[in-house]
Amino acid sequence: MIKSMTAFARVQQSEKFGTLTWELRSVNSRYLDINCRLPEDFRAQEGRVRECINKRLQRGKLECGLRFIPEQVTESGLEVNDNLVKSLINACQQINARLHQPSEINPVDLLTWPGVVAEPEQDYKSIYEASERLLLMALDELIENRLREGERMQILIQDRCASMQQIVDKVRLQLPEVQQRYREKLTARLEELKTSVDRERLEQELVFLAQKMDVDEELDRLDAHLKELDDVLDRDEAVGRRLDFLMQELNREANTLGSKSADISTTQASVELKVLIEQMREQIQNIE
Repeated sequence: MIKSMTAFARVQQSEKFGTLTWELRSVNSRYLDINCRLPEDFRAQEGRVRECINKRLQRGKLECGLRFIPEQVTESGLEVNDNLVKSLINACQQINARLHQPSEINPVDLLTWPGVVAEPEQDYKSIYEASERLLLMALDELIENRLREGERMQILIQDRCASMQQIVDKVRLQLPEVQQRYREKLTARLEELKTSVDRERLEQELVFLAQKMDVDEELDRLDAHLKELDDVLDRDEAVGRRLDFLMQELNREANTLGSKSADISTTQASVELKVLIEQMREQIQNIE
């Protein structure tokens, strides 16, 4: 089953320590390109985050963001640093003693002084473990979305493969008729010129032209590439690069078919093949 490289996932979980939210957004890229946006307290975990992603994804440009909102401490849970408060009050009184117009000490101002209210210590080990579990859930959702989009793309590609196979089969059936029609056309032109012709030499030239126009080899290769394409689409692995290579090979054979064409029907078939190949190539650019 093929996977698209374009997908989005968002997961959120609330715990006693606060709320964690992961957002993952991926688009197509030749390689795996990870851009992490983590809160300052989680910077040390970036290596672990990248390791988790590398195990699950192989291609795509991934924007990976984490938000952490700590649980608010209730009023009853405030812890005041008594020693620091006493020192601040003493300092304020000493300053007031030197002022002509002393001012009252505002308790709120004291509370905003750094270190007066003790911040509760967070158990970041458990928070890191929770964030990693949530990241794996986000990756599961992202991959599921990639698979869902990949399934739709696979149907579109297989439909175009079927259309290409019909064109190839039609050209193969028409090939003897095209060669005979060209032979008759050339013979008629020679008769119009009313000139004597060496029949043996004419037959040799007709054989040479038939060999030059022979596209059996190109048709066989188109058949083989289409079969390989169908097989690759069912593989349970990253196949984007292989599919892109097959598009190049199909396009090469379609071009050769057009260059050897001596009939409008074969030329039209070459053009139709190249249109279908280009449509598939646009889809394949987004496949992992």
